[in-house]
Amino acid sequence: MTATLTILEPHPGVYAYYDGRVAGVRLHSQAPNWLDDGAYELGVASYAIVDGREALVYDTHISLDHARAIRAHLESLGVTSIRVVLSHWHKDHVAGNAVFADCEIIALKLTAEKLHENREKIEAATPPIHPLVMPNRLFESSLALAIGTRRVELRHFAIHSADGNVLWLPDDRLLLAGDTLEDTATYISEADQTATHIAELKRLRQWPIAKILPSHGKRERIAKGGYGPELIDANRTYIERLVDALSNGAPVGTLKDFAGAEIASGAIVYFEPYEAVHRSNVERVRAALDAR
Repeated sequence: MTATLTILEPHPGVYAYYDGRVAGVRLHSQAPNWLDDGAYELGVASYAIVDGREALVYDTHISLDHARAIRAHLESLGVTSIRVVLSHWHKDHVAGNAVFADCEIIALKLTAEKLHENREKIEAATPPIHPLVMPNRLFESSLALAIGTRRVELRHFAIHSADGNVLWLPDDRLLLAGDTLEDTATYISEADQTATHIAELKRLRQWPIAKILPSHGKRERIAKGGYGPELIDANRTYIERLVDALSNGAPVGTLKDFAGAEIASGAIVYFEPYEAVHRSNVERVRAALDAR
């Protein structure tokens, strides 16, 4: 299951566990499933922040095998104390929770509510996440942590999902974004909340961010330190442009053309499988507009 997993160190003491975007490879089966047709096809990374014997794991990846690989790597570094933070409730971010069942698992209260609400579906999914291990420490909007000598802040941003939880390292000006930001295009999972997503992206853009590490992005760019803050602008502009076009009955076209300016600038990198995400976004936003 982890044959194509790569361990990167985009910043000192910050590790990325990246898998996917491997042409012709499927991990679970040839039949449609959330693991292969979502996270793995688009590329997915979980992260760990390490200082001395302490580590903070940001999302537990797409399978128990991936989570075991993360834990084994951390233990090989001499880590003896692990805490976990969940970026939000979606399956590709919580599938490995059981490997960290003996650890503190931190999440927004909203995330715990969503996991409880969807527990039966998650445990019966293809592939199943069973048992789904729940978070055991909850917070409302922000939480400050220390990992050794490193300062970490958890902040709620309702982008992509109402329970988006970003991880901010203020001393490094480094943002671990979860699914609040994505390359090539954000996946609009809550199409009736696009106005909120746009406002929240504007709020995030006010932070003094130097680099961004998203859960879904290009392996090579993550390896070199991540994306610049222009990724925020690209994601916001995409949503604004899509809502405007569909509201006015304008043609949308392919993602390659629709986001051509941002691709040309280098803010995002075109990856053909995101055309399916784009088509899904068009359908979801159109349906949300029609329902108004």
